[in-house]
Amino acid sequence: MNEDLRERINRYLLTGTDFLKVKDTMNEDQLRLFVDQAISDFCSEHFVEISMEERAVLIRTLVSAVMSLGPIRPLMEDKSVTEIMINGPKQIYVQREGKLILTDIKFDDNNHLLHTIQKILAGSGTNKRVDESSPYVDFSLPDGSRVNIILPPLSLIGPVMTIRKFRDDIKTVDDLVKRGELNEDMATLLIIAMKAKLNVVFCGSTGAGKTTALNVFSKHIPEDERIITIEDTPELMLSQQHVVPLASKPANIEGKGEITIRDIFINSLRMRPDRVIIGEIRGNEMLDLIESISSGHSGSLAIVHAETPEDCFSRMITMMLATGIRLSTEEIYRQVAKAIDLIVHLELFMDGKRRIAYITDISYDDKEKKVIMRDIFKFVQTGVTETGEILGKWVMDRGKPSFYKKIEKRRVKVPDGFFDLN
Repeated sequence: MNEDLRERINRYLLTGTDFLKVKDTMNEDQLRLFVDQAISDFCSEHFVEISMEERAVLIRTLVSAVMSLGPIRPLMEDKSVTEIMINGPKQIYVQREGKLILTDIKFDDNNHLLHTIQKILAGSGTNKRVDESSPYVDFSLPDGSRVNIILPPLSLIGPVMTIRKFRDDIKTVDDLVKRGELNEDMATLLIIAMKAKLNVVFCGSTGAGKTTALNVFSKHIPEDERIITIEDTPELMLSQQHVVPLASKPANIEGKGEITIRDIFINSLRMRPDRVIIGEIRGNEMLDLIESISSGHSGSLAIVHAETPEDCFSRMITMMLATGIRLSTEEIYRQVAKAIDLIVHLELFMDGKRRIAYITDISYDDKEKKVIMRDIFKFVQTGVTETGEILGKWVMDRGKPSFYKKIEKRRVKVPDGFFDLN
């Protein structure tokens, strides 16, 4: 069944029937009958024919999405909830507006929670598994939400599940600006960075909004480029037509067959990419990324966990050194500083708001033989309101950036007076 028809039927079920009102009052068999009748009504009204196989798949998909979530379904449907943290059957936290809140929702016992976990995993469409022999797993739901599960004996409090919901309310740069995560000048700079094929690393702590920001700004990558994405768990959702998504593969139950991000990255360079995007860099793949940029594969985007731009740079150096490469530390510093153009640091502030705290230009001074990190933008806190909201502003250094020649080479237009070019 083509996606357009599937979407029309799904929209009809939600808006043309009482599905949303009755779904909580029905068991699985009753829901199947209801959805089956809705599909028949839609086909009759719109003169559409679908095969019995397509109908069966559609019914199973729609009903599974409702039934598999168990007691946490209201939390998944609540748009104000961004994360769900299930610590055993009796303790469920959510994150709203950046703050953790304990809910009164509970599972009956460990078996009830484990049953729900298995149904969610089965409905995700992934071929991954989780049980006592393989007690943790990371996967994505069809809506883009990311799920992590860890079971006993590794967990001492019963099954633990963490769901980071996909944010469908942040789709454009304007959405980020309206939410106060950055200002117009910062947005302009990062859009220029995408068009000029700068090498950009997004960094920050867990939940700071790194992947969301990368997703949003990646929409400004030119449509005529071949883009390859590499991730452990699919989270990136690019809007361009020519995108090749790749994912790593964990070892099987015998401990064999693992394919790492580094393995895929090395292979991706033989796939004629115009641009490579790595969901998160944790190890030896950093060496291959820096070498690929140095050999002409510019425009790379990546995510690194780090607390500050300086920590991000240090982590990149550490990951390079951990490979055992036979280069001096000074040469590694030089290679990283020359390869990476910008570090974008995002932070979840104490008031629950996400902001881009720094956009940092990295370069290497060959004469002085030292790395230069200059904050083009930084967020300066000026105070705190009585309600706890952080007040501040972004300060811009309009000095000519080290990567300006790349912008000129790509003929990307820069607003007049944006940089001081003297």
